[in-house]
Amino acid sequence: MKCPCNTLKLYNDCCKKAHQNIHSVATAEILMRSRYSAFVMANIEYLQKSHHSSTRPSNIEIKEILTWTKSVEWVKLEVLESSENYVEFKAYFYENGALNIIQENSFFEKENNHWVYKNGI
Repeated sequence: MKCPCNTLKLYNDCCKKAHQNIHSVATAEILMRSRYSAFVMANIEYLQKSHHSSTRPSNIEIKEILTWTKSVEWVKLEVLESSENYVEFKAYFYENGALNIIQENSFFEKENNHWVYKNGI
């Protein structure tokens, strides 16, 4: 299977490593890519684990996220810029027959010795 974050790579050689062991994630960009793949695959457990404890969604919010992520058709991820703890990206998806784009400037930091998503604007 091709990896959702990069169709030039196989999932087994890309995001699967992060999904199985978050401590293997070496950079903020790799974490962001693995989170995108987790959205595509509705891997809520990984999304929670890779989210900073101070900004992690509540159980009610995570159920809403799960419902939403299963209701859309994910198209592709485009990384626009990346640095040590920052990634700007566009995530493309179809919802109700219309193409939509999430563009975000995401911020990451280390918590419990691994990278986590802190917040985005």
